[in-house]
Amino acid sequence: MESLAQLDSARVIIGVDTHKDEHVAVAIDERGALLGQFGLAATAVGYADLEAWALSLGPVIAFGVEGTGSYGAGLARSLAGRDHTVIEVNRPDRSTRRRVGKSDPIDAEMAARSVLAGVATGQPKSGDDYVEMIRMLKVAKDSAVRARTQAINQIKALIVTAPQELRVSLTGDSTHKLVARCLALRPGSLTTPTAAAKHALRSLARRHQQLGAERDDLAAQLDVLTATTAPMLRATFGIGVDTAAALLVAAGDNPQRLRSEPAFAALCGTNPIPASSGKSQRHRLNRGGNRQANAALHRIAVVRLRWHQPTKDYADRRTTEGKTKPEIIRCLKRYIAREVYAILQHPADQHIPHTA
Repeated sequence: MESLAQLDSARVIIGVDTHKDEHVAVAIDERGALLGQFGLAATAVGYADLEAWALSLGPVIAFGVEGTGSYGAGLARSLAGRDHTVIEVNRPDRSTRRRVGKSDPIDAEMAARSVLAGVATGQPKSGDDYVEMIRMLKVAKDSAVRARTQAINQIKALIVTAPQELRVSLTGDSTHKLVARCLALRPGSLTTPTAAAKHALRSLARRHQQLGAERDDLAAQLDVLTATTAPMLRATFGIGVDTAAALLVAAGDNPQRLRSEPAFAALCGTNPIPASSGKSQRHRLNRGGNRQANAALHRIAVVRLRWHQPTKDYADRRTTEGKTKPEIIRCLKRYIAREVYAILQHPADQHIPHTA
């Protein structure tokens, strides 16, 4: 984006505070003067009205949009599709809200001023290709996994408080056998606590079975999509379906928005954070970033420590240097982030057309 100091005074910046049904936009010029505000519906017509209003004020430098991954996703895609510069803006921090208050116009104005000051510079995810498909299926799969775990936990909790005879007959089985035995229960008429317990256990077992089938179906679809979208990533040692999906979702359909390899490491929470003060010079662990991507990198590092000989040799060398295992894993995650970034920056070289 062109330096703001070089722009003509007639140019404007639009900040948008987004909500489910309605958005509020505020315009400022390059000197920070407030030009006006505009309310719009979160629809295609509303997006077109916002564009027309913004252009009526002068040439638009950029739109700073809050919530580009949620309520502002539709607006961000619409504006980007019309060749406007869209900047992802975080909501104002608490100190700002305590000082100036909280309202939709205030939040929209703060979004515009964040773009003007250069505080907000990130490009939002495009969300219009294979990675968006992967994200939606991954959300459904993760939900099925959590619900399936909840179902088996509820089965085991009910058995603990079930009538003595039923509890004894179901104690000691593995999860697979326990679910099979609960599926075979015949409660009969619900006239006793034992019958009610059998009915509840059979219902939970059926739910567990159905969620397992959903999980397997979604995992198969993710397998195809991740292999189609990033075959080089899937071919990398230690990267499976789930880890590839998490890393692809973190980068988005437009990984070129990540301006550098350290920026991707920061996105994944694997970059060391300066924590120096006075005479002390040190760094601390980054606890921010995309935690699912961070967890994926951790799983890759653990797999390589177990099965990848070059990684095992590296760990042995760093151990002799006095590094602990957690420190070695943190170093490995940083190296893996660098490796993944290099792969993701060349999707055109590895993309396989979808034929299904």
